Amino acid sequence: MTKKEIVENFLKLAASGHPHEAFRLYVGENFRHHNVHFKGDAQTLMLAMEESARKNPNKIFKIHHIIAEHNLVAVHSHLKQNSTDLGFVVVHIFKFESDKIIELWDLGQPIPSETVNENGMF
Repeated sequence: MTKKEIVENFLKLAASGHPHEAFRLYVGENFRHHNVHFKGDAQTLMLAMEESARKNPNKIFKIHHIIAEHNLVAVHSHLKQNSTDLGFVVVHIFKFESDKIIELWDLGQPIPSETVNENGMF
């Protein structure tokens, strides 16, 4: 399995309410992340993902681009909490050691109802 496929599977599992499985399969020891809203360990992030899935069971997640280079994979995606939500543009950056995710950065921007830029966010 390629690093791109690992990341895609990890994100789809996490977004669909299966973060325990995502972490069990794809996250390495000493994992850390940089989301400023949670402590930087795997357990805290996994529980936050689980809580999000419980609160938003109809979440919609679509990957638009995946770029891989050496031990890094970047994903540009669209995350909606439900079908009527405009959602967020999210960029995840994953760092690997062998075939395990050991570090994660995630950046998000809400999608506005109106935008000056005619190219959109995707």
